[in-house]
Amino acid sequence: MKKIKNFYKNKKILVTGATGFKGSWLCSWLLKLGAKVYGIGFNSNKNKNLFYKLNLNNRINLKIFDVRDYVKLKNFIYSSKPSIVFHLAAQPIIYNSYQNPFVTIDTNFRSTLNVLEIAKKYKFIKSVVLVSTIDVYENVRKSDGYKETDMLGGIDPYSASKAASELIIRSYRESFFINKKNCGISSTRAGNVIAGGDWSEKRLIPTCIRSLIKNKVILLRNPKFVRPWQFVLEPIKGYLILAKKQFENPSKYSGAWNFGPDSKASIDVQQIVKYMISYWGKGKIRTFKNKNFTEHQRVKINATKARKKLGWFSTYDIKNTVKITTEWYFKVLIKRKKPLDITNEQIESYMDENNWS
Repeated sequence: MKKIKNFYKNKKILVTGATGFKGSWLCSWLLKLGAKVYGIGFNSNKNKNLFYKLNLNNRINLKIFDVRDYVKLKNFIYSSKPSIVFHLAAQPIIYNSYQNPFVTIDTNFRSTLNVLEIAKKYKFIKSVVLVSTIDVYENVRKSDGYKETDMLGGIDPYSASKAASELIIRSYRESFFINKKNCGISSTRAGNVIAGGDWSEKRLIPTCIRSLIKNKVILLRNPKFVRPWQFVLEPIKGYLILAKKQFENPSKYSGAWNFGPDSKASIDVQQIVKYMISYWGKGKIRTFKNKNFTEHQRVKINATKARKKLGWFSTYDIKNTVKITTEWYFKVLIKRKKPLDITNEQIESYMDENNWS
């Protein structure tokens, strides 16, 4: 896949949500590919935030502002003139969406609308990948996983906001980009990503790490909940492949795309934590019930379309995914290695596995 590396070299790429967990990994990989990266971030915690630990604030062209600000977003895009846009900016935590539904819905919906409206205006934008979530699907407990053609839904405010954004993406694609032959528009729905550097509140991995570091019992509110777990670089690989193919053939590759692991990676929360404890070397679990908000108990995703039409596939199995994730935290927090070094090592190893080096 050296064609991928050659494709991204010296290309101007914009990443919204660059200072977030997944955005930091994406920016780091784009730099490895030789791209000229422009990023937009907002309200970052510089003490814990992975983005600053990776020194990305000095390695990309970064602007800090709210992507709901249409004028600032339009001006930055016009001045930087990216040919590819990855839209990751969002309020992504289900728990937080119950605490502040208005901000969640407004952020996720309006930021998507702004990106689409600006992409419609400028011809230099050739490919737009809008990052969504598996939670956009109406949960009917499909045993074989949700496909791109399945009904959209969303009970919690976060899921509803992303499902609503998906409808706007489709509307713009079919109404304004159907005849715009030089720009591809896609939404991507990934499984539950894990990797080092995630410090988000109410997420499984950072919650476990905080307990392990303090030698405290790990408290699990939903131990039997099943999710399609995957290493963060798995869907990012999909985004990179998709953006390239859209750039080269917009009409063929525009649409909705799932990026998720095979069914063996869809295991329950408790098993993930047991793997983490075994790799960390110690730790205990205690479960409790949380009835404060609703989450789906069992979620799977079907990525057959991406495998067949994009040639995308998962590189790591679930045990390796948890092992690599746990190792990142262990090396950084216990062995005192630099986050930049460990992150780069893991990206390079992943590229070697996929023949992208």
